[in-house]
Amino acid sequence: MTTTNDLRNGMVIEFDGTLYSVVEFQHVKPGKGGAFVRTKIKNMGTGRVIDKTFNAGEKITSVRIDRVEMQYLYGSGDEYNFMNNETFDQIALPRAMVEDIAPLMKENTIVSVQMRDGQPIALELPTFVDLEIVETAPGVKGDTVSGGTKPATLETGKVIQVPLFVEHGTVVRVDTRSGEYVSRV
Repeated sequence: MTTTNDLRNGMVIEFDGTLYSVVEFQHVKPGKGGAFVRTKIKNMGTGRVIDKTFNAGEKITSVRIDRVEMQYLYGSGDEYNFMNNETFDQIALPRAMVEDIAPLMKENTIVSVQMRDGQPIALELPTFVDLEIVETAPGVKGDTVSGGTKPATLETGKVIQVPLFVEHGTVVRVDTRSGEYVSRV
């Protein structure tokens, strides 16, 4: 058991029987009344972010989460297979656990698997991934400065918006948090 005074970004807590990751927190001491902690916490199961206010010094349950680097091997049916890079053990995770990040994940991508008591509870991609564009409309001469965008299909099947000058076969860097184009590689 810890208290709300010990909250840190990225810390995992158990609240109402559900695991949450602390996204943001702020200790507030108003001129009148008791101090409190305003937080934004992310549900580890659904990914939904909620605002929650705790009293200062309130006891909370912190949860120990182990992060294991794993390599994505392949998907088959309703499962995605990963390999632990240290022990070479393989695990199959259900589609429901992986579906949020699957559109940005290609074979051999290294992901961080969050484990609790040896059981995977969440996956996290690196902040940026490099993917090749397999389909997009051709760029038109003079469109390099206009600032417009066009849809492009990545090698994983995800469609993102890219600048007009980006062409078929170009490798682009994509931000996995927002799913947006960052730059050419």
